[in-house]
Amino acid sequence: MLMKTTIQNVIDILIEPIGLLDNTVDSLSFGDPQTAVTGIVTAFMPTQRILEKAVSMNANLIIAHESPFYQHQSSLDDVIEDDPVYQAKRMFILNSNLAIYRFHDYYHRYQPDGIMVGLIEALAWSSYVTKHQPAYSVLEVPTMTLFDMADYIKRKLNIGFVRAVGNVGTRCSRVGLLAGYRGGGRLTIPLIEQENLDLVIYGEGPEWETPEYVRDAASQGRPKALIVLGHAESEEPGMKLLAEQIQRRLPDIPVQYVAEKPLFRVL
Repeated sequence: MLMKTTIQNVIDILIEPIGLLDNTVDSLSFGDPQTAVTGIVTAFMPTQRILEKAVSMNANLIIAHESPFYQHQSSLDDVIEDDPVYQAKRMFILNSNLAIYRFHDYYHRYQPDGIMVGLIEALAWSSYVTKHQPAYSVLEVPTMTLFDMADYIKRKLNIGFVRAVGNVGTRCSRVGLLAGYRGGGRLTIPLIEQENLDLVIYGEGPEWETPEYVRDAASQGRPKALIVLGHAESEEPGMKLLAEQIQRRLPDIPVQYVAEKPLFRVL
């Protein structure tokens, strides 16, 4: 008789490469860890649409990179507990018997960072990596102009637009890649000189920090450029990769990555 795979079994597989962390946002926010898993959905964020999709697929475990309730360090439950959107989403999760495990810190601590590996593979740049650091990777890619680089990234990631700073004719080869919310100036600006970067690509960051630095650099005639992907756009490939990794470990359980529609539209 085959033993059932529980939610806790899956969590143990996910944290196995790292071991227990003392301080982490990763946790099982809904569900019983001893429940048998009927199916798994991985996603960047457990949006209302993702929840409904999981139910339609008979998946009772969602592994999400971000929290279901719009805050990184802790939930907003005490602030928005009377909010109708929050209440409806929470009741849907409970009534559907869904379990949600947030898989953020552990995955970023994989060696190399699992989210970063997914993004690099989606860009077909695995052979161009020269350095992996905890918060960024450096790559030597075939030389392209900033305009052509943006077009290449949009096609590879299947996204409608990116935002760019710098001269569109800037020739880019040495690239600093930062997934997620790592675009702040304190981290990113020093890398440009330290790593002799032509181009920085990141998910999200304050608009008046790194982008303004790159604008000033371009105004001074320095060939520097920036491409901003969007937070989800930079991390979704890693969650897709995660589904493939889990499926190999648990071949008898249906595992599927579910993409969300783009958050923003250009009007």
